[in-house]
Amino acid sequence: MINFPHQRKSKKKAPSFRKLLKTSNIKIENKLKNRQFKQQSIAKKNRKEQKKLKQALNNAATRTPLPLERYKKRHEEEEEEEEFEETLPVDMMEDDDLEQMKAMAQKASFLTRDLSSSEPVHARKRKQENVMDKYEKLPRLMQKEQEKELIHLLPIKDKSGIIPQTMEKPVVKKAEKENEDEEDGGDGAEEVNALKPLPLLTTQELVVLRRKRLEERKVCIAALGSSILSDPSANIKKLKELRSMLVELDPYVAVTVRKLVMVSLTELFKDIVPSYRIRPLTEAEKSTKVKKETQQLREFEEGLVSQYKFYLENLEQTVKDWKQMKKKKSDVVSLKSYKGLAEVAVKCLCELLVALPHFNFHNNIIVMIVPLMNHDCKKISEMSCEAVRRLFKQDKVGQASLGMVKVISGLVKSRNYEVKPEVLKALLCLRVKEVEVKKDADDIAPKKRFMNFKEKRKHLSRMQRKWKKAEDKLEKELLEAEATECKEKKLKLHTETLNIVFLTYFRILKKAQKSILLPCVLEGLAKFAHLINVEFFDDLLIVLHKLVESGDLSYRESLHCIQTAFHVLSGQGDVLNIDPLKFYTHLYKTLLRLHAGTANDDMIIVLQCLDVMLTKRRKQVSVQRALAFIKRLTTLSLQVLPNSTVGILATNRVLMHTFPKSDILLDNESQGSGIYLPELDEPEYCNPQNTSLWELHTLQRHYHPIVRKFAAHLIVGAPSEGSGALNVDLSRKSATDLFEDYSTKGMTFNPPVATPSSKKKEKFTIGDALLDSDLKKQIDSHLEATSILSDLDFAAHFRKAFI
Repeated sequence: MINFPHQRKSKKKAPSFRKLLKTSNIKIENKLKNRQFKQQSIAKKNRKEQKKLKQALNNAATRTPLPLERYKKRHEEEEEEEEFEETLPVDMMEDDDLEQMKAMAQKASFLTRDLSSSEPVHARKRKQENVMDKYEKLPRLMQKEQEKELIHLLPIKDKSGIIPQTMEKPVVKKAEKENEDEEDGGDGAEEVNALKPLPLLTTQELVVLRRKRLEERKVCIAALGSSILSDPSANIKKLKELRSMLVELDPYVAVTVRKLVMVSLTELFKDIVPSYRIRPLTEAEKSTKVKKETQQLREFEEGLVSQYKFYLENLEQTVKDWKQMKKKKSDVVSLKSYKGLAEVAVKCLCELLVALPHFNFHNNIIVMIVPLMNHDCKKISEMSCEAVRRLFKQDKVGQASLGMVKVISGLVKSRNYEVKPEVLKALLCLRVKEVEVKKDADDIAPKKRFMNFKEKRKHLSRMQRKWKKAEDKLEKELLEAEATECKEKKLKLHTETLNIVFLTYFRILKKAQKSILLPCVLEGLAKFAHLINVEFFDDLLIVLHKLVESGDLSYRESLHCIQTAFHVLSGQGDVLNIDPLKFYTHLYKTLLRLHAGTANDDMIIVLQCLDVMLTKRRKQVSVQRALAFIKRLTTLSLQVLPNSTVGILATNRVLMHTFPKSDILLDNESQGSGIYLPELDEPEYCNPQNTSLWELHTLQRHYHPIVRKFAAHLIVGAPSEGSGALNVDLSRKSATDLFEDYSTKGMTFNPPVATPSSKKKEKFTIGDALLDSDLKKQIDSHLEATSILSDLDFAAHFRKAFI
């Protein structure tokens, strides 16, 4: 049998499903490429046609059209035409119509052409055939209107996408010529009058106009704000309308309206922002179908985050314009008003920094606020520093504090440690009390493991399994209630935060010891010294000792060095075998150089150092050293203000209780050999056991009643009970608390008005003390003496006078 070609079976196998899957992507790509090539060819063809049309238009504009052809009439034709004209009923036509018909007959060639002739019709026009074709293809020239200028407005976002918005710019017509104005009459005059400028308003009229417009804007802001607060999810789009008022264009009320809108939006965001961070949705989440309520919540969150972002950008741009003094194209806001707008913008940023540490873009606000802490403008710098301190005080977890500390550390390093001291002082407000240390045995031990189903079935009965299930459920709930994970996270954040703080401090100690930041660094080290890693103790103590011995530090800075060293040794440094004798000697030597006037703020640091050095390290302190400090402190109490004297005597009371053998200072008889040497700087070798606390007898005649009470209490040996004991209010308070309670800073003499019938002596108050008028001279002489003795060697002065 003969098989024809069309009847033969194809040997090519049908492609398998797997092969189809492999080639499907290739086919799709080929289709896309073919579609693109087709589009490109169509576009190319259209461009060619446009090019030809343009060329034809140019040729038509440059060339003049040829006139229509006219045939020369023969003599016979002229005679026939005359005969034809004679036969026409000319008497029935008017002259005008006759002339018009003759003119039309002359223009039309087909009327005068001899139809009986055998000559081709277009024999003479073949050479110009191409020109006529071009004329036929040319588009008809229409009267073009003047194109109107468009103004691009803000686009509108819809479900279908972004819809651009435009508006025709109003065109002011020019005044017509004088002749046309006269013909039109009053219309032209009205148009000219409309182009004239409005008459100038007086100052009073401008004030009234501004007040009226400002009231309208206030009502609008209040209405928008109340509608947003009433139902945020439904009226979230009104946030955009309110935010658009940040670019108010009315020059009369632009500055005030922008300030009001900034503050209003800040309060609105503080109220409607949720208590969680909003994350962007993934593509899979966007494609899945959800409930109507869930979709509404998603739209609300998306709109809220976008409007919050745009608002922060507006605030940042306002601050940038003020820094750069960049003048805008529109003169709505003058350069003088930039500072006021920037201050309001910074205030709003500070409020959002403190109120919304958990919400989106908080790190962006931190990056904006931290450089402003070092700004030259005092008001903005104070606002920024205060906001950072508030954030540190209220941050319990530590996430926001960690971000803030990172940015501050970067700022200090980038400015080469040339920043304001307030930047580092803000770090003292950190709420870091414990950090992550080496874990104990209890922490290392494995946690309790719950039994699985097989183990329960093997070892327990049915009733026991039922009870075990209930117990396991209860224990899991208790573990969740303990929030151990949150505690571990908190410790981890605090550890990382403190590491960055110490890194900044150590950099300044190493590279910028003469910087103005050194007092802040020493104060910070004194506060967080108990949290420093043990590995840094030796190097830190060496650096602090060099700073103290250099003599370049002020009195307050040297006190901070001493305080830091003893904080280090009182915490984890107890295990180290280090004797800080040099720091004891330095404090003992510099005690009498303490300022005795009104600026006695260093006294509280002295009291804190004495508490750490003597009371808390009682086991490492010898009796000779304790006696020397008690004697020198009592001598110092004669020249300082009353609150400092109360603090010193309270410290001596604690030391006398801590070291019972110090009662030998209350005895007149000398103990051992030698003479007391008050000028010697070594507390171990000045023979304090051979002197007595004669200063307490002088303090018993002090004008302050609390000083007199403490002096009388110490003279009898500081008993806890009996007639010489202090009352509960004084005995239970620490020395630093008493110093602050009886501070006389800011207090003045307020003598009461004396009445003739009063037989008592005239009295007046200073702080909490009542003074007799006959002791006024004694007070004045005491205050004069303190100003002199603050610059003299107090010990040498009193040795000449009394010994």
